[in-house]
Amino acid sequence: MRFPDSFLEEIRARLPISQVVGRHLQFDRKRSHPSRGDYWACCPFHHEKTPSFHVDDRKGYYYCFGCHAKGDHFRFLMEKEGLSFAEAVEQLAQEAGLPLPKPDPAREKKERKRLGLMEVLEEAARFYQRQLAEPAGAAARAYAERRGLAPDTIATFRIGAAPDARDALHRHLKKKGVNDTLMEEAGLIVVPEDGRPYDRFRHRLMFPIRDARGRVIAFGGRALGEARAKYLNSPETPVFHKSNVLFNLDLARKPAFERGEVVAVEGYMDVIAMHQAGFPHTVAPLGTALTESQLMALWRMAAQPVLCFDGDEAGLKAAWRALETALPHLRPGYSLRFAFLPDGTDPDDLIRLQGPGALVKVLEQAEPLIDFLFRHVCARHRMDTPENRAALEADMEGLAARITEPKVRQHYQAELRDRLNEMFGRRGYRGGRKGDRRAHPGRVAGRNGRLMPTPPPSAELKRVARGADPLGSLAEQDLLRIVLLRPDILPDVAEALANFPFGAQALDSLARVALDIAAIHPEEAPLASDAFLDHIRAKGLGGICERLLERHACRRLTRLTEGPAEQVAAEFLRRMEEMRRLRRLQQELEEAKAAFAAETTEENLARLMQVRAELDALEQLNE
Repeated sequence: MRFPDSFLEEIRARLPISQVVGRHLQFDRKRSHPSRGDYWACCPFHHEKTPSFHVDDRKGYYYCFGCHAKGDHFRFLMEKEGLSFAEAVEQLAQEAGLPLPKPDPAREKKERKRLGLMEVLEEAARFYQRQLAEPAGAAARAYAERRGLAPDTIATFRIGAAPDARDALHRHLKKKGVNDTLMEEAGLIVVPEDGRPYDRFRHRLMFPIRDARGRVIAFGGRALGEARAKYLNSPETPVFHKSNVLFNLDLARKPAFERGEVVAVEGYMDVIAMHQAGFPHTVAPLGTALTESQLMALWRMAAQPVLCFDGDEAGLKAAWRALETALPHLRPGYSLRFAFLPDGTDPDDLIRLQGPGALVKVLEQAEPLIDFLFRHVCARHRMDTPENRAALEADMEGLAARITEPKVRQHYQAELRDRLNEMFGRRGYRGGRKGDRRAHPGRVAGRNGRLMPTPPPSAELKRVARGADPLGSLAEQDLLRIVLLRPDILPDVAEALANFPFGAQALDSLARVALDIAAIHPEEAPLASDAFLDHIRAKGLGGICERLLERHACRRLTRLTEGPAEQVAAEFLRRMEEMRRLRRLQQELEEAKAAFAAETTEENLARLMQVRAELDALEQLNE
């Protein structure tokens, strides 16, 4: 009987080929890398002493560099066990837990229909490609040029144009003998209850969506004018199930395997821009949260895919949803890493504005799943009371419990427990490892062998766990809030402000602009807040102002900023001096840490704890 391609692909997806081949040979431990799905062994088809037989789980393929034997799961059983193709399929289907499809005229008819739909979709793709070069594709060509798409990129992704006409594709397919029913089932036309059919995609830049074998199964379209949806995908069809598909999977698989890395981004244009900029190992879900099926597809390409998200709130939420999807499926060697772009940019923007090097830095800074989990959970909890700390700990334990693989779950539980103990400064913390002088609970060994208390973590460490703010510390932000709310104090604080080194580049830029505005303003007329803000916005810093002047952030400064100018200026300078002292103490703390690490004497410990106590007290005043 003829087995549907979808059935055979499901068997391959469920059974790693190493599992099938591994019953007949012993893999070489030194050369094999199970975490990458990469195995080597002596060939089972000819005698040899040095392993030249390669098994690749991600490709679902084996190849011998000695005798050139090659094939997939089914071919191996046919060659090694002498099974027929049907017998090999039956054996592997049983092993995969899949019921064998019975000979069924209806099923065979369904398979023929699948192939027929793909033929129609392929013809539609060719039609859209031709339209891009025609007068009807002028708007699409202009958009592609604005986005910097090179001709070879357009050809590689088979980008096309849907004309700004009601039924251009419908009429074309009619001439090819395709009936309305098939067009509708392929998701290419809409057939209203009363009225003639019309094209689903009109006046859009068109992106063919292909399956893992490169066959067109659907389309995505980017609107070129006013439209209710900027991006529109094909509906679910017999050949297209959005939750199972990764855009660009067919082109990304080979470079992902060669690099040992795959990157998942959020949209078509991000994938295309990254491919053009030298990142061909990039894919994207189709406008949905990452699904289990898509996660498995990523893991077949690389053991630790990088998920790259926009740096805004929506990107953070999408990353967290992906983490929750992945937790139950983590297994030894297989995890995720998370990279976040600068707020307000996507990969396409970053590449066009700053070049591929900027994106390389973002990807290099991708954090492991456990780091993102710990940082994100800490950020959504207060830690000022025992009850709040207990809630944080319970949240961490609940997330680790979702991991079904016992060894990975145990390691997560231990790692999260260690991080919490360190953060809370618990005496029983066993942060050391074998051979570490700090392995004794809550103690460090001095030079004379005596055990001394481990220095507690600083308030700064606890704050870092909540996640860093791109605008720097709260205290620095408050300095600029005061200036924005009361620019009339600038003549009195200008010199101090000019010499203050802000930690965040955005705040430093805002301070420089504020000083420039004050310098050209007439001294006899005090600066008014509204006019001052208008000047700031004209310099392109309106976004920073809006962030700093959010109502909840300014509320605690109300009493201060409503006072006389002299009083506000004095408080401003006092706060600035406290911040200078804070930085001096932070520098002293680093020096004390280095001294204690070099010589664990009681004197160095006392100095370290004294500086840390002073620093904690000052930090708590400014929180």
